[in-house]
Amino acid sequence: MRIRAERDDLADVLTRASRAVGTRSPLPILQGVLIDVAGGRLTVTGTDNEITVRTYLEVEVTEEGKAVIPAKLTAEAVHKLPPGAVTIESNGTEVEITGSGPRFKLREMAVDDYPKIADSDVTDAVTVDGGSLIKALSQVGVAASGDDARPTLTGVLFEEHEESLRLVATDSYRLAVRDVPGVVAQSSKLVPYRALRELGRTVGSGSMKVALGDREAAFITNAGRLTVRIIDSTFPNYRQLLPEGHSNRLVVDKAAILEAVGRAALVAEDHIPVRLAMHSGGVELSVIRQEVGEAVEHLEGEYSGEDLTIAFNTRYLTDGINAVDDDKIVIDTSDPLKPGLIHGAESMDFRYLLMPVRL
Repeated sequence: MRIRAERDDLADVLTRASRAVGTRSPLPILQGVLIDVAGGRLTVTGTDNEITVRTYLEVEVTEEGKAVIPAKLTAEAVHKLPPGAVTIESNGTEVEITGSGPRFKLREMAVDDYPKIADSDVTDAVTVDGGSLIKALSQVGVAASGDDARPTLTGVLFEEHEESLRLVATDSYRLAVRDVPGVVAQSSKLVPYRALRELGRTVGSGSMKVALGDREAAFITNAGRLTVRIIDSTFPNYRQLLPEGHSNRLVVDKAAILEAVGRAALVAEDHIPVRLAMHSGGVELSVIRQEVGEAVEHLEGEYSGEDLTIAFNTRYLTDGINAVDDDKIVIDTSDPLKPGLIHGAESMDFRYLLMPVRL
């Protein structure tokens, strides 16, 4: 196998495929990427047996073939070469990487030991705008759990809702829901968020095909393909958590409340919440920490309802406000002990339900 291509293009496809390679895999072969040269195209595959990323590049081919080479080391070696053309050549035991003088020789791994990965069936795939989907996933992803002991809560639910795609995530403390108009889900599937947050960095954000199969979800662009194993579990019945309505509503500038919560967080710790005392003039934010001191700040805003004080975890509150794509945010509440609902003043496509902290 022997190819030639521009350094930056090679570094890009190798780096993107390497994002699927597990850093702690007990199988040495999974520390490598499979490079397959055929028909004038280089295909690079990286996998940890849960997530698989394939990337593509048109290259100058002298000899076709396959090789498995160390993922991170190869990507870094190509990146460190001088700008210009780079040659990669394999002889079955070593791969030689040469570019404008410098040269690396890396030991190959056995191609036969690499997992046989077949491409998923994408016959029923729907086409979406990749950039819009990635943004929507980042909005709900803040509520996905990072605790692998509760795998159900580490995923994002894809489902159809009123002829739109609905994305849902929860870690049991907060719930994020994002409706994506114009896209209809083929079925209801739970997809690991740790794979979804890699979409933009692996297969890009152009026109994207999405296929939700029985066992795998596939996301395909011209730049590559990401495949991930579906979480075989029943997602919580989130619909019963979404309130019919609220008696109190605060409308406030997004940037202003983000800055105010950030200042309050300087005094708070994870276990100390920020209090929001809402009244006709707006909202007063305060944090009291006995051994350090306190922070108090008033923000102008529009408020309707009875005066109410509710407390939230500062990080969870910041995550929800940040995820709203609007200049003004709405915080709907009904009781200091019931969840508050955060959304944009102009749109309800994204909603973030947050459990309060008992004072």
